[in-house]
Amino acid sequence: MTATRHDNHPGHGSILLTDDVAGDEALLFGRVLDGKGGGRPVTWAEAREWSPGANDEIIWMHLCRNQPGIQEWLEATYEIPEPTAELLVSDETRPRAFREADTLVATLRGINFNPNAEPEDMVSMQLWSDGKRVITLRRHPLQTPRDTLAQIDMGRGPTDAGSLITSLTEQMIARMSRSIIDMNEHIDELEEADLDGDTEPLLEKIATIRRNCLALKRHMSPQHEAFERISREAPAWFEDHDRREIAETIDRLSRYLDDIDISKESAVVLQDDIRARAAARSERTSYLLTIVAAVFLPLGFLTGLLGINVGGMPGASDPNAFWEVVALCGAILIMQFALFWRWKWF
Repeated sequence: MTATRHDNHPGHGSILLTDDVAGDEALLFGRVLDGKGGGRPVTWAEAREWSPGANDEIIWMHLCRNQPGIQEWLEATYEIPEPTAELLVSDETRPRAFREADTLVATLRGINFNPNAEPEDMVSMQLWSDGKRVITLRRHPLQTPRDTLAQIDMGRGPTDAGSLITSLTEQMIARMSRSIIDMNEHIDELEEADLDGDTEPLLEKIATIRRNCLALKRHMSPQHEAFERISREAPAWFEDHDRREIAETIDRLSRYLDDIDISKESAVVLQDDIRARAAARSERTSYLLTIVAAVFLPLGFLTGLLGINVGGMPGASDPNAFWEVVALCGAILIMQFALFWRWKWF
């Protein structure tokens, strides 16, 4: 049976919290930023009791959204409308961003570097912030928040909510370069491979690269639009320098999308080259077989005609008839080669 308790939060009245949400498993990590690039860890209980003070501190909570009761807690604690709270915990992964009163809501995607996962298997991260609190939520492990967390723990991290959001977006996009570089290295290796041998494994690898490029482009293009909406529509606490930072991230994402297009085109060119070489080899083989068939067609007709077992065959009793036929076949062969040479067949 699930127990309940009532906690009082400033400005929110009596709030119903379940023990399901009160467990530390809901909070993956939390930090209270000191406004100087550092931050102190907080537990789930401390995070729940935290309220904005007179100083520049803000709180960042990174939650596992598939824990029970998260949606209800968001609605009760921060008065988040039900559709928005449902979006924050849902599996809807299409990147998007919008402003809701004085808060910013976004769904972003990062490349999946978890074991046994393909890079194009994107991992989504939901984000909500009112300028004093930043809440990020995910279902599957995502390295991007950990990168920003490491910067905070070293005292070189973001100082406010806007810079925290820009840091998360920068880290998320920076990890795209790893997949793009890997794809380009694979393409370079394939270009240096022996294209005259067995090309089936090469074609399979190229097809995989093309699928990866298409998946990344399909997933990351909407993220470009989401970043632009953050830059345009974010509340006033998202300062001008934050907008400049996210503009740099948008520019970097545009370059990465261009790189994906170049990688895809390179894969297409390499695939066409392999197929053209294979077609040329096939045509050359067919051409040689045609020449051989053309050479032996009249010889086969002559020997077949002389081989019929009927009376009246010329030279049947002549001991020199065999050599005469051989000479005739040789003459026909020489004449054929002369004609083929004149016709430029070889």
